[in-house]
Amino acid sequence: MEWVETTAKTLDAAREAALDQLGVAADEAEFDVIEEPRPGLFGRVRGEARLRARVRPTQVRPKQERRRRGRSDAAAGSSDNESSTTASAKSTTPKSTTAKSPTKASTKTATTSSVNNDESAALGDAAAATTSPSDNSTSQRARRRTTTSKRNEESTMTNDERPESTVTPDEVGAAAVAFMEGLTTALGADAAVAVKVDGIELDVTVTGTELGLLVGPGGRTLNAVQDLARVAAQRRLGDHETRLRVDVAGYRERREAALGSFARDVADQVLSSGTARSLEPMTSADRKVVHDVLNEIEGVTTRSVGEDPDRRIIVDPA
Repeated sequence: MEWVETTAKTLDAAREAALDQLGVAADEAEFDVIEEPRPGLFGRVRGEARLRARVRPTQVRPKQERRRRGRSDAAAGSSDNESSTTASAKSTTPKSTTAKSPTKASTKTATTSSVNNDESAALGDAAAATTSPSDNSTSQRARRRTTTSKRNEESTMTNDERPESTVTPDEVGAAAVAFMEGLTTALGADAAVAVKVDGIELDVTVTGTELGLLVGPGGRTLNAVQDLARVAAQRRLGDHETRLRVDVAGYRERREAALGSFARDVADQVLSSGTARSLEPMTSADRKVVHDVLNEIEGVTTRSVGEDPDRRIIVDPA
């Protein structure tokens, strides 16, 4: 993934600037601090904070294996139930009410010993059946341990230590197109899906009729669909360094045009009044559009304040 570098008076301000440039939330990015401000005389700070950031690659979630109960496990369970039933029946046998005889004590002792031996044998067979794993379950446990070990090893790797992905942007684009085609077909929509690849930037466009369900109020459903397409591509191909954007029925283009016009109107108000203007909370993608538009207008500066989902842009006179 491509890195962006930002500088500011504090690390927090540099992180906020990087998030606005990337157009993502804080939990979707990773940072590498290059330089921190140094303390000077009388509590002053010397220098600036400098860091680089990029969109965090989504980790591929390992498949969860289910343990299937084989015939051997079923047979062991049946043997266990039968043994337990036999032992219970023997232990609840009523005592004989025959008349006393000189050999009653020895007979009673022999009977008790026989019952105890039968119970011990039944319990031993049940324990052996329970604690003897099949070859299938053993191999499954070994695979789970291997998967867990690999996942823990990957989580402790630094960005430079992770193996370089061999997945090409074209492959990711094809996987995203296949996902969107399947989704529109499942919804019964008549749509066409295409992808445009520009380096690591992937733009998937969906055109057709009755696609409003994929957009949702304020584009929230579209953002969720975009995340699903990204995860589906990574589940199929593995980790890769690309930026995927999905647009349905030209919604994002219309949204960007409307935000650009709104941002220019706000800039005119700030320039004429000379006072700052606070905008409504926006998503990270919308904030990026506003920042990009206002950065090209002389006389105004922008900054982001607050935490998502209430993070907003402040437009100040320069």
